Amino acid sequence: MRQRLLGRVAVARGKWRALPPNLRGALWVLLAAVFFSSMGALIKALGDRLDSFQIAFFRSLFGLFAILPFVIRGRWHAFYTRRMGMHFGRAALGVVAMFCGFYALTHMALADVVAISFTRPLFLIVLAVLLLGEGFKPKRWLATAVGFIGVLIIVQPGGEAFEDVALIALFGALLVAFIKVMVKKLSATESSPTILLYFGLFASLLSLGPALWVWRDPTWLELGLLFMVGALGAVAQVCTIRGLRIAEATAVMPFDYARLLFAGLIGLVVFGEVPGWWSLLGALVIVASTFFVARMEARDYAAESGPSEARATTISTTPSDTNTTTERGLRKRPYQDGAKPSATARTSSMNTPK
Repeated sequence: MRQRLLGRVAVARGKWRALPPNLRGALWVLLAAVFFSSMGALIKALGDRLDSFQIAFFRSLFGLFAILPFVIRGRWHAFYTRRMGMHFGRAALGVVAMFCGFYALTHMALADVVAISFTRPLFLIVLAVLLLGEGFKPKRWLATAVGFIGVLIIVQPGGEAFEDVALIALFGALLVAFIKVMVKKLSATESSPTILLYFGLFASLLSLGPALWVWRDPTWLELGLLFMVGALGAVAQVCTIRGLRIAEATAVMPFDYARLLFAGLIGLVVFGEVPGWWSLLGALVIVASTFFVARMEARDYAAESGPSEARATTISTTPSDTNTTTERGLRKRPYQDGAKPSATARTSSMNTPK
């Protein structure tokens, strides 16, 4: 029985590694969307009594607690970093983005907040080209723009979604896009536990002061829900980091649009928020754009990869394997999670002196 189970696991791993890197990254982002949507619903429920500052503090603190078992299991190696400044900057921006997002969640409909947050792929595409050196692909930009049109259909410019609270949500989306770029850079040299550890440490410290300013003693039930918020956020970040590590940011982040579908379903079932026809139409446009990106990436990978390379992706990598990227100025590091680099990264690495 045990051998049969191990055999099935090995087969599943082989099939997983045979998938194109951008497709694997997209699946990680989709999983993160499920966790982020669930976290948003809990934040909205907690916001009836607790202030956004206090929720953000507990989100950071309990997220830190959730990652500590992985840090301990790794013999505390997660504390090692040579990019402390970037970790602190990422945490500072993350705290402000959390304040913006949590405040919007407690004052707007869940689906509206998620819809406005989908302006960040537009910001991300520009930042990825400017800061990450990712190539310009017109079809990818067009698909993302179409997805943004779907967002506009949902929020309907001129309606109540574009009041002051909506502007706060929009500013939070800009910060999140910038954070995604920082995570992409950090993930080239830092492990997932290291990134999450320093975010939890710095974010907890930075959010403590504002939380004490508006403090209310939470009930035991609220403490349990707050812990779930932190745990869901930490797991969602792990999924996002893994997705960004093995794929190009502009290829996989449009799949985060799936959060709109999950948020709409949760809003309907839990909060009684019935989506209108405009919301359904916008969601259809968004899903169509993400499906187009998935098909395009699969075709591009098949065209660029020869038979030998396609077979190579099924071979299990070891800790001794290395990936050297040149165009983005990232140092040599081992593959993680059995993940090969993206096609662009592999091509550039061939021209780099080892």
